[in-house]
Amino acid sequence: MDIEWGSAFSYIYILILIAVGIRIVYDTKDPSDAFGYLLLILYLPVVGLLLYLAVGINHRKRKIYSRKMINNAELKEQLGERISRHTEFILNKNEAYFTEKNKLAKLLLSEIDSPLTADNKVVLLNNGENKFPAVLEALDKAENHIHIGYYTFEDDETGRQIEEILVKKAKQGVKVRLMYDDFGSRSIRGKMRKRLQAVGASIYPFYEINIATFLTRLNYRNHRKIIIIDGKTSFVGGINVSNAYVNKEEGSQMYWRDTHLQIEGSAVHYLQYIFMSDWNFCAEEKIEVEDILFPSFEEKSAGNKIVQIAASGPDSDSATILHSLIQAINIAKKEILITTPYFIPSDSIMKAIMIASCSGIKVKLIVPKSSDSRIVDAAAMSYFGDLLDAGVEVYRYTKGFIHAKTMVIDEEIGIVGSANMDTRSFSLNFEVNAIVYNDDLACEMKETFYDDLAQTVRLTKQEWEKRSAAVQFLHRLARLFSPIL
Repeated sequence: MDIEWGSAFSYIYILILIAVGIRIVYDTKDPSDAFGYLLLILYLPVVGLLLYLAVGINHRKRKIYSRKMINNAELKEQLGERISRHTEFILNKNEAYFTEKNKLAKLLLSEIDSPLTADNKVVLLNNGENKFPAVLEALDKAENHIHIGYYTFEDDETGRQIEEILVKKAKQGVKVRLMYDDFGSRSIRGKMRKRLQAVGASIYPFYEINIATFLTRLNYRNHRKIIIIDGKTSFVGGINVSNAYVNKEEGSQMYWRDTHLQIEGSAVHYLQYIFMSDWNFCAEEKIEVEDILFPSFEEKSAGNKIVQIAASGPDSDSATILHSLIQAINIAKKEILITTPYFIPSDSIMKAIMIASCSGIKVKLIVPKSSDSRIVDAAAMSYFGDLLDAGVEVYRYTKGFIHAKTMVIDEEIGIVGSANMDTRSFSLNFEVNAIVYNDDLACEMKETFYDDLAQTVRLTKQEWEKRSAAVQFLHRLARLFSPIL
């Protein structure tokens, strides 16, 4: 009897393997990824299948977020001119400036209807010790609503400082909505959530993870970090809400280098749309379109910086974050400065970087000497040899952990956001970047980049070639896991 059950199980398992194998071939566009997944399910019985089901399924293709996509389209149609005004006027008025840059601007306009807005005040905020005082001050001025969406929101000193103001504003009648990623913000599920709900604030996980949904939801995370206050002021970038991002007295903890932006102006409207589309997907309370959520800046402009927002995730038809970074690299004429904590690039962006460098454009890349994941570090190192061969300058940050996700193009364009330069950010996570077409901001970011460069060690080709065969093998082995890191 046991033999019969064993045979039946074997036949069923083989049928499942065949079905999953067909799905891998059908769903996975990249042949190397498809081959890797096939090897995974063949050589790791049961475990390989579970890993593929958890992290390998192409949910953009499978339309698991189809309901959200429909809601996004309906919301965008309702918003209409509120988020699409002025784009053609800005392109025409700045025709000489946008001769090359309009390729990037029009890409975002075409793929996600992201408008160009020219009335923005943008402040560069380096590190948590600069970001959080600005956030607390802006939150305290809120009069109508506060919208917060974060990958990591910790119930620690930093989180409770923000909570204190949220409680205060909620009691004053300000509508407070807090959305968090259920994987990245585990510590606020309990007491903080209850404390905020007790004063009338609305708080929801973006996509709740439980036993039944663990495999399909664990790998798809809302990695965005957005704050919107009264539809006028916003914060966007790479800094989560956590004590880890605040550098206090020397030597008290690992130094954490990160970057965020404070934006006031019409660019806030598109960030508001992104928050609303995420919120209306996850929350029981739908946000209806109201004029007060999208105030006009025509009477008194906040500033003069041109800003455009890039966003993508499993709910979008195309990998807009990836496409925008490739286009930014392609339009560079002189210099590309890239900072990223996790460098596991797609073939397309890897080739774009190498082609730019081989074309005589100065390309500098800053990555951590050590990140918070050894396997990610090892996978990233497998790409360094090709970069060095192409003439890319690779620098490893030694002062602490550099978590900033930035790019500066030709002292003219600055990009700051939540997206790492890795497969996860390009394909799996919900991400958002702000693109600022402004020389002053780009030069300020370049200055910050060179300040960071002083805390790095440059990787030389001679040093890299001294690696032992065993180390090279481990780097290559780690690279095989890049689609799921």
